[in-house]
Amino acid sequence: MDGFFRKIDANPDMYGPLWITTTLIFMLAAFGNFATYLMQRKTDLNIWSFDVGYFNWAASVMYGYAAAVPAIFFFLFQYFGSRPSLVRFWCMWGYSLFIFIPASVLLLIPVEFLRWVIIILVGGASSWFISLNLKEFTEGADMMVLIASAAVLQFTLALFIKVFFFA
Repeated sequence: MDGFFRKIDANPDMYGPLWITTTLIFMLAAFGNFATYLMQRKTDLNIWSFDVGYFNWAASVMYGYAAAVPAIFFFLFQYFGSRPSLVRFWCMWGYSLFIFIPASVLLLIPVEFLRWVIIILVGGASSWFISLNLKEFTEGADMMVLIASAAVLQFTLALFIKVFFFA
């Protein structure tokens, strides 16, 4: 199986960290507001208004996450003796956010139990992507604590998206 790092080895790009993250920000802001409307529509139509603050939160959290988390793990991997590439880490973490774009559409379904199932599956898939690629990158070095931490952090991001934007 060819891993992500092998596929991008010759030419890592910044499409994921930039455009996937930007698209996700707009999707979270718009669909988070729309999901709030769909959930409140059942109780009272006169209360709902568009919350522009969703955009600020989405931009701050997603750009911060896409820039800082790969950089932190880059330095941690270097500290523990691995020789990662910061651009490759940014690329991988950016692409790991893609699954949240179609998930934000599915999270419009106004059934809370189904929303939780969706975000758990999506968070698990994104965490799995990060874990598999970091494990392949370490090439046998015992860095399971770092890999598990990255997966937990990715899953925590999924939970944050659900709780903050699609509550």
